[in-house]
Amino acid sequence: MTYSAVVGTRCYRFADLKEVLAKAGPARSGDALAGLIAESAGERMAARLVLADLPLRRFLDEALIPYETDEVTRLIVDGHDAVAFALLASLTVGEFREWLLAETTDEVQLAAVAPGITPEMAAAVSKLMRNQDLIAVARKCRVVTAFRDTIGLPGRLAVRLQPNHPTDDASGIAASMLDGLMYGVGDAVIGINPASDSMAALMKLWRMLDDLIGRFAIPTQSCVLTHVSSQIRAIEMGAPVDLVFQSVAGTEAANTGFGIDLAMLREAREAALSLKRGTVGDNVMYFETGQGSALSADAHHGVDQQTCEARAYAVARHFKPLLVNTVVGFIGPEYLYDGKQIIRAGLEDHFCGKLLGLPMGCDICYTNHAEADQDDMDNLLVLLGTAGVNFIMGVPGADDIMLNYQSTSFHDQLFVRQVLGLQRAPEFEAWLQAMGLTDQGGRLLPARSDHRLLSDLTRGIS
Repeated sequence: MTYSAVVGTRCYRFADLKEVLAKAGPARSGDALAGLIAESAGERMAARLVLADLPLRRFLDEALIPYETDEVTRLIVDGHDAVAFALLASLTVGEFREWLLAETTDEVQLAAVAPGITPEMAAAVSKLMRNQDLIAVARKCRVVTAFRDTIGLPGRLAVRLQPNHPTDDASGIAASMLDGLMYGVGDAVIGINPASDSMAALMKLWRMLDDLIGRFAIPTQSCVLTHVSSQIRAIEMGAPVDLVFQSVAGTEAANTGFGIDLAMLREAREAALSLKRGTVGDNVMYFETGQGSALSADAHHGVDQQTCEARAYAVARHFKPLLVNTVVGFIGPEYLYDGKQIIRAGLEDHFCGKLLGLPMGCDICYTNHAEADQDDMDNLLVLLGTAGVNFIMGVPGADDIMLNYQSTSFHDQLFVRQVLGLQRAPEFEAWLQAMGLTDQGGRLLPARSDHRLLSDLTRGIS
């Protein structure tokens, strides 16, 4: 089906819904690389005019990627909740935007309709929104998950402690972990990106994390971010796996490039659930995504990168994760060129994920060859904190020495908590107070040279 709109004296025509979505979005380098971007501001406005008048139902009738050839499309279509969609069924995309922004639309209504919203609907409405709109609506969305502590409660922000090391050195990882804990970081997860894929090395990391968490009774969860197939094998070998991690994308072809499919993810979730390691909940999955992953694998089928990203959230939603993290600037400037594009993408991703009912976090990050710097990340940190992001990253010095990119530091999380009045996960906050690391208000206390955590650091953990 073709679409058209007049801007000024010119009539713009679009071959299909994919082209409308692609050309309605803000300019970004990835879509330009794919040849999908609007050629002018006039064409972009025409696409937005078309999009605003489209009934939401159209996205149920016109698949962007064929049902017969893509299992993500089948997941979206077969899993659509028609009852939840009923409240929105008569709306256009433009009217949907107005409904989302209305003061009368609250978190209860947003949660009720989430199963009826498809990723394409979420992506479409985001293209009609300013940054403040994305923040205002996402702030109203509340998604709470739990494993050993509770993530996503109002007025709270969790942080992943990311103690990576370029050689998986146990003492180096231990130093970063204990440094982070002393700064009150780690309530989202203590997650290591391993340098090695050796099963012996991976098992050592799982056991080290389990030993630390068990020894100090820390109400958090661990994760070793290796391929999901290795995690399934590790569970079979008796590894103390808390969360199962995997990067996911929004098309079957892109997921095939990751070496996964939905059946493998289902097997991994069932394996993790069988261990029954959670204490306050059973959300056992941790997913990471990022705009441009489908394009980088030449697996986008002509769909713009933000809509592909939203489709990845359908995969994540199906498996009821504890954490979903958009690693927003990690792929590089070929996909998000500068600070402005990274900030916009971070707000889009958080909005779309929350709207679909996901516990969204963000790795507020950039690579050193992007036209971005730490001031851009400070801006996005405050914007996402205001928007109610569930969690962010805590990286020593904001510089990941294994993955070689720039993220947010232990100090950054203290800053955003202070300026926005955000607390940690309640179970973790209580543990910090019991350990004498924070006062009753959540403020850090001076470190004592005889503290148990510091004494462990001097002995080292292996």
